[in-house]
Amino acid sequence: MKISDGFDARRLRPKEHRNWRARFALAFAGLLTVLGALLLLAGASSLIGHPSALGELNNSATGAALVLVTGLLVSWLGIGLWRRCRRRMRAPFGLNIAPHLMKKRD
Repeated sequence: MKISDGFDARRLRPKEHRNWRARFALAFAGLLTVLGALLLLAGASSLIGHPSALGELNNSATGAALVLVTGLLVSWLGIGLWRRCRRRMRAPFGLNIAPHLMKKRD
């Protein structure tokens, strides 16, 4: 196949788009993870018997357990969002060419 003079292979790859939204989502996920870890520690310290870190919210064992479970769920949500954003940011960009025109592999 003859390559013409006007051929530019860079046109086959899409331009990398700005990923500010992904960076903001990463920052938000990091904040969620930190908030969840702090709630987890506050709930655990109240259950162990140290002075309550959140005042009236976790004076009782039920309130402390609720804070502990909430912290666990919030940190789990933050870690999941973080992993999804990182996976999406590192996804390779494909070629802008039809798949049936690519080289066939056995």
